[in-house]
Amino acid sequence: MKRVLTLLALVMAFSTTILADDIVPIRIITSQGDIRVDLNRTKAPKTVENMLSYIKEGFYKDTAFHRVIKGFMIQGGGFTKDLKHKSTHPPIRNEADNGLKNVRGSIAMARTSDPHSATSQFFINHVDNHFLDYTSSTFQGWGYAVFGKVTSGMDVVDKITNLPTGSGGPFGRDVPKPLVIIKDIVVEH
Repeated sequence: MKRVLTLLALVMAFSTTILADDIVPIRIITSQGDIRVDLNRTKAPKTVENMLSYIKEGFYKDTAFHRVIKGFMIQGGGFTKDLKHKSTHPPIRNEADNGLKNVRGSIAMARTSDPHSATSQFFINHVDNHFLDYTSSTFQGWGYAVFGKVTSGMDVVDKITNLPTGSGGPFGRDVPKPLVIIKDIVVEH
């Protein structure tokens, strides 16, 4: 009986470790406050690994939330605080077909019109944006890959979306005033 209980305890401990590794908590440290996000490695493994590689490299340090649209989203992770474009790794495969939805507080990969063009930029949905969800594997249906959710700091997202916006750098509009700086993004343990 003692051996069975020991084995059961080991199995439970191992299972908890596996489940814990499926969620990766990060903290986005901004000039407006911190946003904590749980990244979902189970549903979006390539996307999470992509972001973690940028975090490990310190890529996001002193970048900006350069695009802010109230009632839509805040976007960052590709431009310096001087609004200069940063060089990135090659694009990753779009994982929007993972069942996760673009709802308030979800984090998703920004991309161009090419469904498989996401690199470092991400956005946090300010509201439910179901029109960004995956509908099919056609060019128009791919959607935007959600890979996590905000666990605290939506008040910071709300504060950012309430900032006035205008032109800045190469952008004719939607740049928050003052510019919101991503001081760093760190993995929390």
